Amino acid sequence: MSDAFSGLPADYFKFFKELKANNNREWFNDNKPRFRESVQEPLAAFVEAMGPRLKKISKHFVADPRLNGGSVFRIYKDVRFSKDKTPYKTHGGVQFRHALGKDAHAPGFYVHLDPNEIFHGGGIWMPPSPQLLKIREAIRDNGAKWKKATTGAAFTKRFGGVHGNQLTRPPRGFDGEHPQIDDIKRKSFFAMANGKPAAAKKATFTNDVEAAMKDVKPLMKFLCEAVGAPF
Repeated sequence: MSDAFSGLPADYFKFFKELKANNNREWFNDNKPRFRESVQEPLAAFVEAMGPRLKKISKHFVADPRLNGGSVFRIYKDVRFSKDKTPYKTHGGVQFRHALGKDAHAPGFYVHLDPNEIFHGGGIWMPPSPQLLKIREAIRDNGAKWKKATTGAAFTKRFGGVHGNQLTRPPRGFDGEHPQIDDIKRKSFFAMANGKPAAAKKATFTNDVEAAMKDVKPLMKFLCEAVGAPF
C-alpha cells in the first residue's frame, strides 16, 4: 500500500506546462491517456500511500484513491463566474476531507502540486456563515487555546503562522480590541508549507507531507472542535 508511490513522474509537471500553453478541449482529449497515466494514477498512488499516515494523525479524515469522486481534485474548472473561460486547471490538487465533509463544512488537509510550486498543510477555506461564526467565537472565547495552537515552535517554523483573507473591520458583535482580533477578522483559516516541485518526484514526499500534517494538527484540532466535528 504505502510502497505504491515512488514519486510523481517527470511527465506530471511537463503535462501541466503543456496544458497551460494548450488549455483547450481538443488538446486535452488528445492527451487524455497521458493525463490518466502521468497525473491521475500517480496522484491516486500518493493518496493511497498517505492513508495509513493520515490515520495516525486523525481517524476522522479520509484518503480516498478513487480517480473520480475521491481525494484527487477534478481537473475541470468551474467557469460560470470567472472571466477566464479556459476549461482546465493547470495544477493538481489533493484534499483529505473530514469524514463529515459531505454533510457539513469541516477542515481538511490539502496538497497543491504545479510545475512552479508545491505547498501542503491544512485548514478551512471560506466556510459558510454558521461555521465561520463558530470559529470566530471559539477564538474569542478560547484565546489562550488558540494562541497555543497557532504559535508553537514547530507550527511557526514550518508555516509562519495562520493565513487567510481578512475583513477590514472587526465582524459585528466582536470587540475590536480583542487580543486575537486579527485572526477573528479572517474569512479563511489555513497554514501551508511551501516546497519545490523536485521534492514531489521522490518517494520521500510522503514523509514531507506527513510532517506538515503533524505540525498543523493543533490548528486542525481547534478548527474541528469549533465547528463541532470530531478530531
